Amino acid sequence: MSVKQAKVSPRRASKHVMFVQGGGAHTHDAWDDKLVASLRKALGPDYTIQYPLMPDEAHPDVPAWKKTIAQELGRLKGDVILVGHSVGAAILLDHLADGSLERPLAGVFLIATPYIGEGGWPSDDLRPTQDLAARLPNVPLHLYQGHDDETVPFSHLGMFAKALPGATVRRLEGRNHQLNDDLSEVAHDILRL
Repeated sequence: MSVKQAKVSPRRASKHVMFVQGGGAHTHDAWDDKLVASLRKALGPDYTIQYPLMPDEAHPDVPAWKKTIAQELGRLKGDVILVGHSVGAAILLDHLADGSLERPLAGVFLIATPYIGEGGWPSDDLRPTQDLAARLPNVPLHLYQGHDDETVPFSHLGMFAKALPGATVRRLEGRNHQLNDDLSEVAHDILRL
């Protein structure tokens, strides 16, 4: 007598995305939540998005944000896709250059990221972008900026292109600092990984 086995359709493993918000009062719940909603819709059900609230979002403290990023990354399984916005993206980039990651990354996607250092924004807490470029992990890196960004000058994207020549750079016409709350290009690039 043979025993029939029930057919179980294999469930696709969820891919994990962690989104690091930008800085500013109420950014998590009143601004960047729209970016996360756009990304979630465009990626579909095979992706789980972790969207932690950063400590004292109105006054980003680099060590505190890096600690939160590390803790949240520690909760995720498998390869992780990182997405960062604005000052959160700059802090995420600095964190990656620390070399303390204990997990593989599938890709890094940075939106409206301020360039730190000569020609860009000064910072006492973040290393100049040019200095950390060689210390970044060898993973696909994508940079996005709207041509009409009113917060981070569009010229920062050109400086990133020079400092990180292996990165994919997307210049988006008619888009603001929030990319008009549309992360379809980011989702498209994530889906191509």
